[in-house]
Amino acid sequence: MTALPRSTWRQRLGLVRPGVLPGFGPALGFTVVYLSLIVLIPLSGLVLRTIGMSFDEFLAKAFSERALAAYRLSFGGAFIAATFDAVAGVIVAWMLVRYRFPGKNVLDAIVDLPFALPTAVAGLALTAIYAPNGWIGSLLEPLGIKVAFTPLGVIVAMVLVGLPFVIRIVEPVLADFDSEVEEAAYTLGARRRQTVRRVILPALLPAILTGYALAFARAVGEYGSVIFIAGNMPGVSEIAPLLIVIQLQQFNYEGATAIATVMLAASLGLLLLINTLQAWLRRTGGH
Repeated sequence: MTALPRSTWRQRLGLVRPGVLPGFGPALGFTVVYLSLIVLIPLSGLVLRTIGMSFDEFLAKAFSERALAAYRLSFGGAFIAATFDAVAGVIVAWMLVRYRFPGKNVLDAIVDLPFALPTAVAGLALTAIYAPNGWIGSLLEPLGIKVAFTPLGVIVAMVLVGLPFVIRIVEPVLADFDSEVEEAAYTLGARRRQTVRRVILPALLPAILTGYALAFARAVGEYGSVIFIAGNMPGVSEIAPLLIVIQLQQFNYEGATAIATVMLAASLGLLLLINTLQAWLRRTGGH
């Protein structure tokens, strides 16, 4: 009986999928080393720094009233901003894919502007526009709506930095969507809204959730564009990343580490939940 090559046994055991290009071992090794050096080891070091604190001390530093208010604004604002980005991003992607109009290339380039724009510049621009004496702020002030230096301003900044993620992820999926499926729906008597709601949106759901997760993650960790428009009032418009920086400036390394650890755990949990839901939607076909 001839012994099978090691690669064949690995394929039969499901350890590696057969492919045209070789190099699974080196690629896997590079991936593990890269992720360990850049992601796992630094984050593990952050968590290990909390071991020196007692449990009561950790709770006191990580869940103080000021920290809880910062968590609520960071995660609550990111949730609202990512939800808005998911809706607006699908609409903008739909317009860019399905319609032709003058200035389309310019608009398509503007979508990527938050990627290249320094966050400090974005924050200054938002503050100048939404301040009480700004172009938009002066119009909202008589209506009793204040954006700059409020939690609403924080959400506006989060929307700005997260919107391109949804657009750029949904756009290619929508472009590759088979038009014959829509035509079949029309042939069977479905109206335009029914086709969008029951045929197109279910197919886009995995991409929308991916964009939502990236927009949410970017919003939670956003710092530069937020601090300019937030006003940074403790308990009102202070975000968790800023609170960490303040703790470091005050040489309160334990407090900064405790808050960072809570943010890390919460972010990982929420992203894991979103990715699990995304995988489930892919298996079920969006239904």
